[in-house]
Amino acid sequence: MKHLLDQIRAFNTERDWDQYHSPKNLAMALMIEAAELAEHFQWDTTEESRCPAPDKRPAIEEEVGDVFIYLLNLADKLEIDVLEAARKKLETNRQKYPVKKVRGKKEKWTEYL
Repeated sequence: MKHLLDQIRAFNTERDWDQYHSPKNLAMALMIEAAELAEHFQWDTTEESRCPAPDKRPAIEEEVGDVFIYLLNLADKLEIDVLEAARKKLETNRQKYPVKKVRGKKEKWTEYL
């Protein structure tokens, strides 16, 4: 992860793009890229979304890469360790969604209180 983050920082520095990379701008860019990713599945059925056509896969992978890069950029600017943040969130979700209460259910955690 560190190596990838170093590559992203170098890429941005070489292009003098850090001036545009405020947390606000990066969060907005992240949302836009996530929407572009969603667009590839917009009219697919659930089954179609699980197995995208081979000719769609490269574009989907590209959008996944964009989303990840913007997320790492945002986390870097805010000095957030994304792996640690994910670990903490997973533990929080374990507490909010205990297996015995939620297995096979889709409701929000507040419905289980």
